[in-house]
Amino acid sequence: MHAYCLMPDHLHVLCEGLDDTADLLEFVHAFKQRSAHEYVRQAGKRLWQRSFFDRHLRSDEDLLHVARYIYENPVRAGLVQRPHDYPHSGSATLPFPEILLAMG
Repeated sequence: MHAYCLMPDHLHVLCEGLDDTADLLEFVHAFKQRSAHEYVRQAGKRLWQRSFFDRHLRSDEDLLHVARYIYENPVRAGLVQRPHDYPHSGSATLPFPEILLAMG
């Protein structure tokens, strides 16, 4: 998972399959199932809509550019002044400071 940002009403995720057996639909299904189960247990209501929107990156798209777009989401929504002030963003593969530096 290269970047994520959990917004109040949606989630952005930038992920990459590491081999030919990687399955985006299975990943999304498992993630939604596990998180929804816990949310229903704690909040007593539904968490996710049935579908989702996906987009494949073109080979010429820069990973850091897309991560930057994801991290800037809370700023565009008026939730924080700076992306690194938002506590529900991160990455498992890209150093957050590197992305912030790429942001200028």
